[in-house]
Amino acid sequence: MGVACAAGPAKAVKDQVWGIASSFDIYDCDPATIRDADRIRDFVAQLCELIEMKRFGETQVVHFGEDEKVAGFSMVQLIETSLISAHFANLTNTVYLDVFSCKPYDIQIVERFAVDFFQGSHCIIHTSYRY
Repeated sequence: MGVACAAGPAKAVKDQVWGIASSFDIYDCDPATIRDADRIRDFVAQLCELIEMKRFGETQVVHFGEDEKVAGFSMVQLIETSLISAHFANLTNTVYLDVFSCKPYDIQIVERFAVDFFQGSHCIIHTSYRY
C-alpha cells in the first residue's frame, strides 16, 4: 500500500515522543463516499473507535472550494489527544487525511482502514514524530 513507518507506536513509546503526526494521501477513492458528509462522519467515528481515540465534540464536515481544483468536503474532529482532519478532493477523488495525537497509534491500521473505507487504489504516508 503506502510508505508507512513500520515502527509506529513502538518507536513512539521507546523514543518517548510527544506525538505522532501522519498524513495519508489516498488515491482513486469512491466518488460517492467522499461526497457524502454522513459517510465521512461515520468514517471518523469508526476510525476513532478502531485506534482508541476519544472524540471531543461533533465531527465538522463542510463543503469548500469555489475552484474546481480544491472543491470538496473538509473535515475536522477534535480528539482528547489532538485532532483528525481531512480534505476530500472531488476533481481527483483523493482523500488527504491527517492524524495527529500525543497518544501513540498504529499508522498501518489507519492506512488499511482508510483505504478500505474510501475504496482507494493506493496510499502514500508521511509520518513525523514530534518531540
